[in-house]
Amino acid sequence: MLGEYRFIGIGPQGKQVQGTFTVGSLREARQHLAKLVTKYQIQVQLLERKKEFQYTVYLPGRKPIQKHQAAYSKDELAAVLTKMGYTNFKISPIFFDFRFRPGMLDIMMFIKLSATMLKDKMSFGKILEMLADEQTNRTLRETLIQIENQLKSGVEGKDVFTQYSHVFGRFPSYMLGLATRSGNMAEIFEATAKFMERDLEIKRNIKKALISPLFAVLATLGAVGYYVQEIFPATAELFLNYNMPLPAMTTATLDLSHWLKQFGWIILILVALGIGAFWQWKNSVKGKIWFDQAITKLPIVGHLIHKSAIEIYFRVFSTIYNGKGDNIDIIRISAEACRNAWIEKQIKTITIPLMLKEGEAFVPAMEASGVFTKTVITRLKTGQETGNILQAAQQIAIFYEAETTYKMNSLIEYIQTLVALFISVVISLLTVISAEIATISPPTGF
Repeated sequence: MLGEYRFIGIGPQGKQVQGTFTVGSLREARQHLAKLVTKYQIQVQLLERKKEFQYTVYLPGRKPIQKHQAAYSKDELAAVLTKMGYTNFKISPIFFDFRFRPGMLDIMMFIKLSATMLKDKMSFGKILEMLADEQTNRTLRETLIQIENQLKSGVEGKDVFTQYSHVFGRFPSYMLGLATRSGNMAEIFEATAKFMERDLEIKRNIKKALISPLFAVLATLGAVGYYVQEIFPATAELFLNYNMPLPAMTTATLDLSHWLKQFGWIILILVALGIGAFWQWKNSVKGKIWFDQAITKLPIVGHLIHKSAIEIYFRVFSTIYNGKGDNIDIIRISAEACRNAWIEKQIKTITIPLMLKEGEAFVPAMEASGVFTKTVITRLKTGQETGNILQAAQQIAIFYEAETTYKMNSLIEYIQTLVALFISVVISLLTVISAEIATISPPTGF
């Protein structure tokens, strides 16, 4: 999380100077301050980070007022409260300041509301102030306040929003920074909101198609494991006291129960370690590239995930395409926004070098990456021949949005049917095994 720092020092003419800046850590603050010292010949006396305090104001005959306030020091906040006329108050530092990143819905709502108010000719500074007051997420609220202050002080909009890419995301930050320099802020904000809305819809569909069914299957297998290890033996082992033969399914299930009790924990530990190791590797650079490529090759769902990434790529591309011959930055930013590390890597290591170093044309360089379908390449060639790459990119995004939305909805129903069938088969099998126990009759005379 970015923090605001203040330095106080003596300038080259012996006058006291001070300034503030925003960076991500104390180390970055010292590095930034070192550059300022070298450039302006400042003798730094103090470097402070703005911290969070909780203060309580006690008023006679009234309920105490308790609030949070950011300040550089406890004395500074006390001076402000005294200036406001308060005499009886208590200030305590907040040592554990938990901040949660805003969700995509919060960010998307901010961008949508901003676009609406920009259309009503409201100033962007006023919009930031209003929406900051309405925010329930503390991180986003403070971010909007800091953005407003930096824009008022004359900082370039692109630089401001780039600082907060960890809050908004890389592509939204780029677009919002680009909007501050353009004459059509409302249109760019709307396009950004559309991208985020579609991105959220794709994630939701993938979750319904893959993650939710996976949890349903795992929960079913867990219930079966508990039944086989705990419930079934409690009944079946009673018949072992009679030294009588048991039915085949009962014997097999009881043997499985004994085996799981002996080796089950070892298997669970090995599986957990394997999943943990895979997850750690998947989050590495090479692992993420391999996983994102492998997931596009999955049967049934892989091609839809692949086409969804291509759709996002061209949706971003068509939003920021400027029609000039050199669009390397646009190609790179679109690749970073498509949410697929394999596609991003292929474009950055094949397409862009071909265009920069060998002077290859846009469409052949895109084809050489090996990540785009024949339909995409054919449409791009047509767009290049007619001189309208922008229209081709828009058509690709619209076509794949319609195709993936329809097929994904059908796929979700299909997978849900398969999962329901699997659960039904498992329940039926457990019912048959349980019913078999009911047919066992111990010999008489005991």
